[in-house]
Amino acid sequence: MHLKVIADNCTACGLCVESCPYSAIEMRKDTAFISMEICTLCRACLPVCQTGAIIEVSGLTEVSQTLSYTGILVFAEQRNKKLASVSLELLGKGRELADDLNCMLSAVILGNDIKEMADELIAYGADRVYLADNPQLSDFNDDAYTEVVFRVIQRYKPGIVLAGATSIGRSFIPRVAARLGTGLTADCTGLGIDKGAGLLLQTRPAFGGNIMAEILCPVRRPQMSTVRPKVMKRIEKNRQRQGEIIPIIIDNEKIPCRARMLDFVADLTSTINIQEADVIVSGGRGLGDGKNFKLVEELADALGGAVGASRAAVDSGWIAYSHQVGQTGKTVAPKLYIAIGISGAVQHLVGMQSSDIIVAINKNPDASIFNVANYGIVGDLFEVVPLLIKKIKENQ
Repeated sequence: MHLKVIADNCTACGLCVESCPYSAIEMRKDTAFISMEICTLCRACLPVCQTGAIIEVSGLTEVSQTLSYTGILVFAEQRNKKLASVSLELLGKGRELADDLNCMLSAVILGNDIKEMADELIAYGADRVYLADNPQLSDFNDDAYTEVVFRVIQRYKPGIVLAGATSIGRSFIPRVAARLGTGLTADCTGLGIDKGAGLLLQTRPAFGGNIMAEILCPVRRPQMSTVRPKVMKRIEKNRQRQGEIIPIIIDNEKIPCRARMLDFVADLTSTINIQEADVIVSGGRGLGDGKNFKLVEELADALGGAVGASRAAVDSGWIAYSHQVGQTGKTVAPKLYIAIGISGAVQHLVGMQSSDIIVAINKNPDASIFNVANYGIVGDLFEVVPLLIKKIKENQ
């Protein structure tokens, strides 16, 4: 059971707001709104509502309204006509979920002159692609992207919407969810299907990464999630796959744009994007000083890899935030991850424990990093790392 507001009956008298002991009711656009996340069903508001605007209904009433929402929609992020890796990873996971639900997997992509990218999305598992191809969408814009994706969801009614937890996804997907009046689980590290109820199981770190929370959205639709890059596996590309491409016609005058792109300045502090690297060498507090990151950089260079860092190293100002690995940084899954002087806080482990091979170097034999490492070296990093660099260079 839950409470529902009949908007046509509400006079915005405010009596229900005053009666609620849990502050679960507020006025929105002259209509009472009840937050079911806060509401305890104490029913104190029912007798004070003189117009019958607040009623008690069975959850089945709302759930029945969700039956028209079917299928899975992936927001396919692209920049400079290059698909984001996380979008292909989501298509792989979306294909798996769609097969479990026996439903259609769709993708929506926005940009300018991107028809070939729609074909690529089909090759990576999409059954249908909604193509918003317009010069006004050539650069990312919060307002424009929100409006277009909102209209696609509103018209085609997918039951599940997935997007990457990237700077773009985190920027506008919450706005889409707010306009749809549904929930959003951010920064997911796992997705599944409750086959009994047909609900999306959304797993994400909570309480600083100390526990993993499983979140459901049983009433509102669509069920929406943003997913961290490098936690899902993409499927193999298949050029033989067939799919449908549906153009999304855009009236530029009806697409709001309160800001415009003046220039794009690339981050020049790193030559390799750590989320795309096959080898990452990360340094932590154990380095003792920022100047000692030269050891990390030299080992990474010898291996042809990228430089990562723990939050402690970034907070100390030893290296730029773009290198940070962990819950508040980037999630990575390279073939080889070398952790130098990193103790292994839970927040860091969340961001790198999916790596194929993990090598830890730490002088503390009880460091938590050894619990996830495939290979551990207990010793002074200032002795171990130079020896590693020397041996690697000798074999090149």
